[in-house]
Amino acid sequence: MEALKKNDIFTAEITGLTSEALGVAHIDGRAVFVRGALPGERWRVRIVKTGAVCYGRGEELLLPSPERAEPACGLYGRCGGCACMHMSYAAELEFKRRKVNDALRRIGGLALEVDGILGSGEITAYRNKAVFALGSGAEGPVCGFFRGRTHEVVPCEGCLLQSSAANRCALAVRDWMRANGVPAYDVASGEGALRHVFVRSSRDGAAVCCVVTARGLGSKTASLTQALRAACPELTGVLLCLNRSRGNTVLAGEFYTLWGEAALYDTLAGHRFAIAPQAFYQVNPPQAERLYARAVDMALPGPGGTVLELYCGAGTISLCLAGRAGRVVGAEIVPEAVENARANAEANGVTNCEFICADAAEAAARFAESGERPDVIVVDPPRKGMSEDAVRSCAGMGPERIVYVSCDPATLARDAKLFAALGYAPQRAAAVDMFPRTSHVETVMLLYQQKPDDYIDVELDLDELDATSVETRATYREIREYVREQSGLNVSNLYISQIKRKLGIEVGESYNKPKSQGTRVPVCPSNKELAIIDALKHFNMV
Repeated sequence: MEALKKNDIFTAEITGLTSEALGVAHIDGRAVFVRGALPGERWRVRIVKTGAVCYGRGEELLLPSPERAEPACGLYGRCGGCACMHMSYAAELEFKRRKVNDALRRIGGLALEVDGILGSGEITAYRNKAVFALGSGAEGPVCGFFRGRTHEVVPCEGCLLQSSAANRCALAVRDWMRANGVPAYDVASGEGALRHVFVRSSRDGAAVCCVVTARGLGSKTASLTQALRAACPELTGVLLCLNRSRGNTVLAGEFYTLWGEAALYDTLAGHRFAIAPQAFYQVNPPQAERLYARAVDMALPGPGGTVLELYCGAGTISLCLAGRAGRVVGAEIVPEAVENARANAEANGVTNCEFICADAAEAAARFAESGERPDVIVVDPPRKGMSEDAVRSCAGMGPERIVYVSCDPATLARDAKLFAALGYAPQRAAAVDMFPRTSHVETVMLLYQQKPDDYIDVELDLDELDATSVETRATYREIREYVREQSGLNVSNLYISQIKRKLGIEVGESYNKPKSQGTRVPVCPSNKELAIIDALKHFNMV
C-alpha cells in the first residue's frame, strides 16, 4: 500500500466527526480529517498534511448532508472559535451527545451514557463574557480572535456569539489604538502594549470592560476610558490589567479600576452575584441555571446534609446548593473569587454557606482536622480537569456522593475512571449545550460511593429478625419504597435500623454488628435520616 502524499486528491465518504467537529474519511486505510465535512457526505479531498495524523481539505462537495447549513459568519473556518456553523443545530446537539458518550466509553471505560442533551434557547449573542485578542494588521492594530493553533489574530468587526456591548468595546479599543499610535503586543518578541479586551455583560445589559496591557499607558489612560464610555454607555466599570507575563494567560498581574466599579452584578437562579473579573462565571446564564438545577438534584435529592464545593468561583453553585443543604462549604484557590463568594452569600441573605481559600487537598485537610466529612462533594474544575491528588483527596474524605461538573468530556472521563478505581461508581450523567456553535459541551455526572472493604456487608432480612408488634405496621421494604418514592433516595435496612433505634423504636440484636473488630459501620447521612423519619411518621410508627 502506497503512503498518502501531499496534494493527492481522492473521492471519499465522510463517516464520522472528531471531538473538534472535523469530518473523518478513510482513504487507503488511513483516517483523514477534513474540516467542514459532515457524516454521510461525499467529497473530493486534497491531502494537505501527512504523518502520524493526516489532514485533508474539501475541494468539491459531491453529495451534501441534509443537515448541512450555510454559516452565518463570514469568518467561519478562519477564526478559531466556532466549529459547528456548517451544520443544523439539531445535528450539533447530536454531535455533542455522541462526543460525551464516546469520551465516557473510550477514555473512561464506562458503560454509562447521557440520555440526551439540553439545547440552548439562543445560539447567537448568548455569551456574557468576551475575550478579544489584539494584533497588528495592514491598516494598524486589529481586534479579533486567534486563528486555530496560532497567534495570528483574525480581524473581527463583530462576533455573532458576543453581546453588542462587547463588540463595541473591542472596536473602540482598536480605534483608540490607531488614533493614538499605541501598538498591539507581540507574543513572539514581547514588544508592544495592548494584549486583550475582556468584557463581561449582565442580563440587564450592564457591562464591565477590562483592557489588558503589557505595560502602562501613562497620560493616554484617561482618553482610553473616555473612548470606551462613549462607545458603550452601558458600562458600569472600566479596568486596566497590567499583565507582564510572556505566557498566554489573559487576566494576570495587577488590576486597576480606571472608572466605576470593578465587579459586575448579575442574577442567576434567583440570586444576585457580584463577579470580579478574575472569578469564574458561566457564559450562558439560562443554560447555567438548567445545569445547576441538575447538579443540585444529583447532589441533594432530599433536604439537609453538608456539601463541600471545590473550584467554587464566585459561589454560584454553592448558593444554589444552600437552598437545599444544611451547610455548604465552598473552596476556591483565587482569593478575589473567595471574597466575591462571601459577599454574594451575605448580599443574598444566605447564612448556611461559608467560603475558604484552599485547593482540594487543603480543603480535605481542614475537614479532617475538624473531625468532619462532607456528605456530598461538588466539583466544577477548569477545562484541564482535576489533578490526581485532588481526585484522591476528594475520595479520601469519604462522601456518599460526588457531583462532577465539567466543560470537557475527555478530562471528565479520565477523572471518572480514577474515581471509579477509588470506589466511586458513575451513576448517571446529563449533557447541557452551554456553548452553541462551538465544539464544546458541558456535562454533569453523579458518582456514588460503593461499599469499601472496611464497611460491614449487611445482607440480613431485618423484617424477620426484628418484627415487633409495633413495627409490623410497615416492613423495611415498605419503608425503603416509600422513601424512594417521596425523595428519590435509596436507604438501606441498616440505616432504617439506626434511625429506629435513635427514635426509641425497638430493633433486633442483629442491628449493625460488625464482622470483626475494627470494622467501620457507616452512619446514616442527615438527608436520609430526615427521609426515613418522614416514612416512619407516614406509617404511624412515631
